[in-house]
Amino acid sequence: MQSEPKASLVGEEYEVEVGPVAHGGHCIARTAEGQVLFVRHTLPGERVVARVTEGEEGARFLRADAVRILDPAKDRVEAPCPFSGPGRCGGCDWQHVAPGAQRRLKAEVITEQLQRLAGLTPEAARWDGTVEPAPGDKVARGEVPAWRTRLQYAVDEAGRPGLRRHRSHEVEPVDHCLIAAPGVTELGIEKREWPQIESVEAIAATGSSDRQVVLTPRPGARLPIVELDRPVSVLRIAESRGRERHRLVHRVHGRPFVRERAADRTWRVGEGGFWQVHPKAADLLVEAVMQGLMPRKGDTALDLYCGVGLFAGALGERVGERGAVLGIESSKRAAEDARHNLQDLDRVRIEHGKVEQVLPRTGITEADLIVLDPPRSGAGKETVAHLASLGARRIAYVACDPAALARDLAYFHDAGYTPRRLRAFDLFPVTHHVECVAVLEPAGKGH
Repeated sequence: MQSEPKASLVGEEYEVEVGPVAHGGHCIARTAEGQVLFVRHTLPGERVVARVTEGEEGARFLRADAVRILDPAKDRVEAPCPFSGPGRCGGCDWQHVAPGAQRRLKAEVITEQLQRLAGLTPEAARWDGTVEPAPGDKVARGEVPAWRTRLQYAVDEAGRPGLRRHRSHEVEPVDHCLIAAPGVTELGIEKREWPQIESVEAIAATGSSDRQVVLTPRPGARLPIVELDRPVSVLRIAESRGRERHRLVHRVHGRPFVRERAADRTWRVGEGGFWQVHPKAADLLVEAVMQGLMPRKGDTALDLYCGVGLFAGALGERVGERGAVLGIESSKRAAEDARHNLQDLDRVRIEHGKVEQVLPRTGITEADLIVLDPPRSGAGKETVAHLASLGARRIAYVACDPAALARDLAYFHDAGYTPRRLRAFDLFPVTHHVECVAVLEPAGKGH
């Protein structure tokens, strides 16, 4: 017998008391019947009317938006962005929250993830429990910093640029994104129409005047002539034909890369090469990682998931001529950029490929220092076990997802490494994202 389809609860409204913040930009509440609600646009302690946006009867949880605030929290502010709110742009999670309170919410999420997934208290993780703002990001209540130097606009059927709604492919047209860095806003992308285009990525380099626009046309569409308010290089994305589909990048005009400036070097970053989105992030993270690792002359070091070579370069300058640094990066273009960026440091070698495949092939059996900056999913149990077997004096783990960090810290604990220090940085203001740097050492050392 086929079971009856469960009734959708989308559109149902519940008056609820809002509980703690959860990972993902929402808070937890329960209906009178005990069903869990993940509610956006609210704060812990508020009483709200929550309207269901996803879920059905009997589901483990429902997703909902707070559509009426009956009892507001003291940290609530009037959202400065006219495009935020229930059913609107999904780019920001905390437009309605005072800046200091946003950082406290992120700290609560990190604390909960560490405890639940790694069994670590803040004290055991050697973390002071704070999320540090980036220099220059402290703004008045009701304001947001303009920090985002790379912004992907979606384009609707009418050619209007905008941003996607939360958990949706629908486009919310915008005429000004408040968190876009001035260099992005100056391009004027929001002021014109983009017929035949699916998405427009705008990049404003930090430390150089380089500006780049990456266009993805709709299938079969022709590229429009692009005339923007500032000098800009233009790239076009096309999908390859064949069994393995991947993005092909074509230069329309200008350079196929931008020049970023950080750690006293200039970095070439081509399309597809990773670079931190916040203008202060690269310098801040290099400083945190180097302070944690304390490299010495003659050290051997690994920089895993190395991107265009940011940490490999910082390590290469510190380990001296007798030292050696190996960087591993899965993006072919980023690996090429890393080799170009560090060509003056002959002690640095860059290998292209996946860490879990390349590292075993190198035959490396020991290292003094390791830095890893894995993707959002984390490094995983096998890679962590391999890294721990190399006997490094210190390991620096850079994480953009506290859940992945906590899972990997548990694996490192099982493999004999414990935190020496953990720091958290608010490099994605007004969103739920947060960057962490954990420095690890062999258990028992220094404790």
